[in-house]
Amino acid sequence: MTTRKSAPKKKAIAPAAPLNLADVRARIDGLDRQIQELIAERAQFAQQVGKAKGKLAAAVEYYRPEREAQVLRMVVDRNQGPLADAELVRLFREIMSACLAQQEPLKIGFLGPEGSFSEQAVHKHFGRSVHGLPLASIEEVFQEVESGAADFGVVPVENSGQGTIQVTLDMFLTSNVKICGEVELRVHHYLLSRTGLIDGIERIYSHPQSFAQTKVWLRTNLPSVEKVPVSSNAEAARRARNADDAAAIASEAAAHVYGLKKVVMKPIEDREDNTTRFLVLGRKTFPASGHDRTSILVSIRDKPGALFHVLSPFARHGISMNRIESRPSHHAKWEYAFFIDLDGHIEDAPMQAALAELQEFAAQIEILGSYPVAVL
Repeated sequence: MTTRKSAPKKKAIAPAAPLNLADVRARIDGLDRQIQELIAERAQFAQQVGKAKGKLAAAVEYYRPEREAQVLRMVVDRNQGPLADAELVRLFREIMSACLAQQEPLKIGFLGPEGSFSEQAVHKHFGRSVHGLPLASIEEVFQEVESGAADFGVVPVENSGQGTIQVTLDMFLTSNVKICGEVELRVHHYLLSRTGLIDGIERIYSHPQSFAQTKVWLRTNLPSVEKVPVSSNAEAARRARNADDAAAIASEAAAHVYGLKKVVMKPIEDREDNTTRFLVLGRKTFPASGHDRTSILVSIRDKPGALFHVLSPFARHGISMNRIESRPSHHAKWEYAFFIDLDGHIEDAPMQAALAELQEFAAQIEILGSYPVAVL
């Protein structure tokens, strides 16, 4: 008969004594040195990537949005806390932005002036090591990208509560720019003034979209105040800083830029999930990142079942449609073009097959871009 030996008992491990403040700070200092050394090493390897690509004409040719998206997804997958995914993504975005700027800062056009939500979207997507170009209109952002004066542009395309920004879609009807990225920005609206007092406000400046996103709050709290639409929220803050009886609906960043440090009320958006989606504009389509979206523009012939024939190839090939929007085509009266967002990249075999079938029914198909889905 075999006697089974019992497993040896594990010795109880006494809990480690808490570190005193001086020890904690010393360890943090040591980690900071390691982090700085690793960032420097990463920057050196980024230089090697540039050398491996050879002599390119400009910084824009070094930028790879699909590679950045892959890196950021790996950051999220590895994260085990305590920092939130969004915080780590922001940190790594800034590191990549600084490394890329070693070649030359990217020039990014956006709807200005400084302090606008569009500028916030630029920083979220590209980091702060870029050269921002504040422009007067969405149309001008398209023009500067198409001409090459800006490497990329960032424009709003839709809001979670108010829907599509029509001028952005209309520009794709005549522009040759390509969509090469997207940004989702949580939008908080602040009521700002020089005095910080709600009493005495006679007029409010803001972008029409912001008025729409705060209409319930305004109707409840300032029903008789004059609403003055302007080209952007930052422009609203710029104007409101000049009078005690004026206020602006704008971002916290705009408040700092234009000296409106008195916040009357925050936040005042009607929806807690108020989010605006921005598109990143460039001049070419980039390779697949592994989690992509494709935007197309389809003009249809006026005949029964035309829209069904446009959409059915995607269903047959298992491609999900994220959004569809119609706009007058500007080619003929009552002729419409459809903007469609689809899951997948233009290089994917199912997408190629679906578009080939679509050719039989559509009057015109234009690929607006295939680009990585926004990472947080």
